[in-house]
Amino acid sequence: MIVVAITGASGVIYGVRLLEVLKELNIDTALVITDPAKIILKYELNMEEEELKELTDIIYDPKDLTASINSGSFRFNSMVIAPCTMKTISAIANGYANNAITRSADVVLKERRKLVIVPRETPLRSVHLENMLKISREGGIILPAMPGFYHNPENIDDLCNFVVGKILDVLEIDNHLFKRWHNDNP
Repeated sequence: MIVVAITGASGVIYGVRLLEVLKELNIDTALVITDPAKIILKYELNMEEEELKELTDIIYDPKDLTASINSGSFRFNSMVIAPCTMKTISAIANGYANNAITRSADVVLKERRKLVIVPRETPLRSVHLENMLKISREGGIILPAMPGFYHNPENIDDLCNFVVGKILDVLEIDNHLFKRWHNDNP
């Protein structure tokens, strides 16, 4: 099982597309989506939370600190937070496990599982970079929403698929969401 969290930053398309691909691959998922993310989901994708129920096996309330994913004894493989707000990054970096997302991330780090964080903010302050560095030093993977262009994207879906494909690569899940770099010139 992969836990997917969607927080209230622009770029909810990354979390939604990740859920779509994981469902296509028959990989079990759990979803946690914050209230601000629900507003952005409606604004950016004209989607309601109800539509996400079809893409995941279970949805946890972000306020539920008794959720299974908050315990190290609950077995799941990894967690992806896409997009991830700087507030959430700060909480994780500083051990402030005050909701199901930050507590689950805390569990992932302490249990040495894979944590992939997809920050979506620009420009970055020094404190943002320092918080990401703290998480990286503990084994978390910082994968900014920075699409490549060498695959000659033709639309927004191509740009989104590049980032989601990179997330899947980090999780060691085979995918063909983007054209990989091949330098055919010797």
